[in-house]
Amino acid sequence: MTENKVLKDISGRLTFIYILVLLFSIVIVGRILYLMTFEHSKWSGANSISQKDIIIDPVRGDICAHDGRILATSVPRYEIRMDMKVPALTNNYFNKNIDSLSYLLSNLFKDKSASAYKRSLISARYKGSRYHLIQRNVDYIQLKKLKNFPIFRLGQNKGGLIVNQENKRVQPFVDLATRTIGYYNKGGTKVGIEGAFNKELEGEKGVRLVQRIAGNYWMPVNDGNEVEPINGSDIITTLDVNLQDVAHHALEQQLLKHGAGHGTAVLMEVATGDVKAIVNLKRNSDNSCTEVFNYAVAQRTEPGSTFKVATLMVALEDGYIDLNDIIDTGNGQEKYYNHTVTDHQEGGFGKITVKNALEVSSNVAMAKIVTKYYSKNAEKFVNRLHRMSLGESLALEIKGERPPYIKYPGDTLWSGISLQQMSYGYEVEQTPLQILTFYNAIANNGKMMKPRFVKAIAEHGRVVEKLEPKVLNPSICSKATIEKVKVMLEGVVENGTAQNLRSANYKIAGKTGTARVANKKYGYKYQGVVSYQASFVGYFPADKPKYSCIVVVNAPTSGVYYGNLVAGNVFKEIADKVYSTNLDLQEVEHHALADASERVPYSKNGYCPEMISAMEYLNVKYDNKEITSDWVSTQKKDSEVKLYNRHINDKLVPNVKGMGAKDAFFLLENIGLKVVIQGRGAVSQQSLIPGQRFNSGDRIVLKLT
Repeated sequence: MTENKVLKDISGRLTFIYILVLLFSIVIVGRILYLMTFEHSKWSGANSISQKDIIIDPVRGDICAHDGRILATSVPRYEIRMDMKVPALTNNYFNKNIDSLSYLLSNLFKDKSASAYKRSLISARYKGSRYHLIQRNVDYIQLKKLKNFPIFRLGQNKGGLIVNQENKRVQPFVDLATRTIGYYNKGGTKVGIEGAFNKELEGEKGVRLVQRIAGNYWMPVNDGNEVEPINGSDIITTLDVNLQDVAHHALEQQLLKHGAGHGTAVLMEVATGDVKAIVNLKRNSDNSCTEVFNYAVAQRTEPGSTFKVATLMVALEDGYIDLNDIIDTGNGQEKYYNHTVTDHQEGGFGKITVKNALEVSSNVAMAKIVTKYYSKNAEKFVNRLHRMSLGESLALEIKGERPPYIKYPGDTLWSGISLQQMSYGYEVEQTPLQILTFYNAIANNGKMMKPRFVKAIAEHGRVVEKLEPKVLNPSICSKATIEKVKVMLEGVVENGTAQNLRSANYKIAGKTGTARVANKKYGYKYQGVVSYQASFVGYFPADKPKYSCIVVVNAPTSGVYYGNLVAGNVFKEIADKVYSTNLDLQEVEHHALADASERVPYSKNGYCPEMISAMEYLNVKYDNKEITSDWVSTQKKDSEVKLYNRHINDKLVPNVKGMGAKDAFFLLENIGLKVVIQGRGAVSQQSLIPGQRFNSGDRIVLKLT
């Protein structure tokens, strides 16, 4: 009886266990079926994406001015995270150093208290966070300090420190040539030099293995198989920062003075085609000016009177006219079909020479010349324009150039007055840079050079590839015609419409242009108002041309719209600056420079090693006996330059007055300040008071004079 009871009890227990196991199995099978049916897509690829390779972007190369000054650069910024579960980081070591680490983090970033940092770190440690965020947008100087902090000094494998680098593109000179320097974004937009030379600038990408962790974060896995990125090459441009600054401010002042819509100015070196300065400004509603479009490269308009030189070159080359031939312009009006050609001087110029016709910019004279010699063979006139490369694009590396437009007889838009209109710059369209390239060829004795924006590619300061000047047309016309055209262009400034540009120190040759601007919808007049484009293009010194320049100002509203007054003054200011700073253009007696090495110069404050290197190169005596700092200030003595220590406290705003833009920018950026530079020369004012504390990312404005 007892035995049966025991068996019955055991049987009951086994039945109960069996039922439990059965129920548990049903739950497991049900869960599996649920996952396979309803969450299949979520989990089917989980194993395949627990680890993956990510691309590491290299540091993008710098874009530099012709002398190496930086126009665009990538400033490194870092994201700091921490892996709280690295095996080597014991609780004992963590608890022993957490107070020190929290205090140093608070003192470094100044964004929250040490106790707040401590609470955050302890909480992350308790949760076992593998990718805890410490700080974003950390600069290189801060990173160097952080790597020496307790716990972090052990590195990633022992201290859990994770550093992710990002690079931010900045232009130290802000608005100077910003549209030509351009940008390249990951969406594929290519603008300016950044876009044209993206392949050289971007370098080669690296690869890193990362692993998914809790919170859907991807943490780097240090498996020793990383492929390091190769940083991009530097681009050495032809731009001159000082000349760019002069051109920028001269054009800006004229836009504001005359209430103009926009304008452009380009300075080019005659022999090489090197673009030394290029400015494209739009006047905004608040009377500020910004670079939003490259008018020099991409805006194609009717050039007006600057095209008259091409008309006379064609007739001179064909042997139909000479400089002293007489043209009767009558009372300044000549009718062709239903269109009347009119000169700007009331009553006309009467009988004038061909040379005088260009000097006074007579429309009637140009129309009479082409009518007399080309009305029965317009193709000959247009073909000659093409042989002078006026109908060809410049094939620039910079994207956006609009091809020139020159009508041809037989085109649907060719009319009975097209020949006459073309003779003085209408019914043809050119960009400012195309016009300048043509005038530059005249200054270069007929050889047309391709505009060059970049002259070299460098790696770590060493030139690895030179981009040589390129010839577009070895001879746009005969030497005899070139010489005659040069005489006429000098006459425009000496005797004609640009007399206000005459200089006592050097000669300028060029041509004014005042053209009506056509609106596609309304024509040349809208609501009774005619909009004008003022321009001046030429070269200097006229006897030995070294530089050519064009200035175009669109839609001045002040009532003054003539090319010599609106655009010519900008040209003159640029030319005066170039002449005054270039000894090669001036007639200087050799004895005046003979003792140059014996004179003691004034110098800017700056970086000591570079300062000493420059003085030794120039054979200037200096005293650096007491120098123990990297940065120095200078004082001119009777026989030497005295150097003084200038110690920098990276917790306080340094005094950068007296420094050049390069040194000031380098020093301030490296301690975490955002620098805006205004003007040129040495720093005369700074917006943050020297000695005050600052936060990383604060903005400081430097005024240079």
